[in-house]
Amino acid sequence: MSRLRISAISYLNTAPLMWDFEHGGAGTGRVADTDFANIDFDISYTLPSECAEALRAGTADIGIIPAAAYVTVPDLVILPDVAIAARQAVRSILLVSKVPVDRWSSEVRSVALDSSSMTSVALAKILFAKWLGGARDYKPMAPDLEAMLGACDAALLIGDPALQVNRDRYFTLDLAEEWKARTGKSFVFAFWAIRRAALVERDGAAIAEVFKQSRDHGLLPRNLETIVQEWAPRLGLPVETIRVYLTRSVHYYLDPPCLEGLELYYRFAEQVGALPRAPELQFV
Repeated sequence: MSRLRISAISYLNTAPLMWDFEHGGAGTGRVADTDFANIDFDISYTLPSECAEALRAGTADIGIIPAAAYVTVPDLVILPDVAIAARQAVRSILLVSKVPVDRWSSEVRSVALDSSSMTSVALAKILFAKWLGGARDYKPMAPDLEAMLGACDAALLIGDPALQVNRDRYFTLDLAEEWKARTGKSFVFAFWAIRRAALVERDGAAIAEVFKQSRDHGLLPRNLETIVQEWAPRLGLPVETIRVYLTRSVHYYLDPPCLEGLELYYRFAEQVGALPRAPELQFV
């Protein structure tokens, strides 16, 4: 049987999910310390939106996809219980402006969008359409904050670039925190999905267990601390900032409250025209 091709995201928040894949036998591509170490994988790293495109094109079998991609990429099945989600402020999905937030309804007319995550783009459109004064003029741009704010009144930043924003210089709105305040729901940014065709003659439950165990091992305190110490200098951020982000800001479980939030997100995104109608959630 051929090796399963994984498309993963090269952001800090995926590091706990990738623990077993990155700390397995050197160069073997096998997963360490699981009950299913005979399952082989090839791993590539990219941006969230490109994970989805790899699944669409058939160049990857499994991807950590933005939640929005489940709506636009056909024939995907969700690996259960594992997610990148938030139950409160997440810090890594920000709307940023030089204008105070309480004046956004009247003074923010254009928004530069870091289009590396369809999910966050759709969430920003939901928040503006429903609660922040209506739709804006949206402009996709590379995640360069100065250039974005030179061209538009506000900017959407995602992932590590958002973590690196100096909040003393700008006014910011944490999208997960705003979603929670407006809806009372958790928010799901991404989850693992597998192409239905890749499950043929494979044990889907065994594959799902590999990804759950990798998450569980990555969240062990000693392993989290290894990630913290590795990523703090990489991002140029204090160790405690990284530690708090991984242990408090990100929620790594696709649990019932997250599924409720996900369903509501899909409904609102369709209502405001940010996404087409979502298919029924299908799990391995």
